[in-house]
Amino acid sequence: MSDQTRRSDTPSLHIDSDWKAQAQAEKERLAEKEAARATSPQGGEGEMPPADFRGLIMTLGSQAMMGLGAYGDPQTGRVVIDLVGAQFAIDLLGVLEEKTKGNLAADEAAELNEVLAQLRARFVQVAKLVAAQMQREMQGMPGAGGDIAGSIGFGGAAHAGGAGASGLIMPD
Repeated sequence: MSDQTRRSDTPSLHIDSDWKAQAQAEKERLAEKEAARATSPQGGEGEMPPADFRGLIMTLGSQAMMGLGAYGDPQTGRVVIDLVGAQFAIDLLGVLEEKTKGNLAADEAAELNEVLAQLRARFVQVAKLVAAQMQREMQGMPGAGGDIAGSIGFGGAAHAGGAGASGLIMPD
């Protein structure tokens, strides 16, 4: 076999001398993207936050707050109260606390405990206000259209309807 034949049978490597520069540039782009994500709590435009334990707590906490009237109906401006839904989200957080006890980092356990304490206190406060307002409405008392949103610390919720309208939307 000649040298010529042997050389053509042997695989040859073509090394792109620019690969190191390309790899370094890509590494720098990724570092810039990560730095931008770290400085922005919600990530970039249209990006979801990271799927982590804190995100789970915040998602369930937001669901509970929605049920407790933190957000008004955008069409009517009325406060939406869903005590059953709020209780369910709070109970789910309680299950999460129970099932993860001893398996969380100290900051995770503290955050979950804090969120639960605040939500439970808010639930009791809202439930009492709703019960009192419903009682006033049943008795036909004037002022039954009081601002429950202001009473529980959620400003900015305008109420639709005339005098005597509660300004609440209670799911069936």
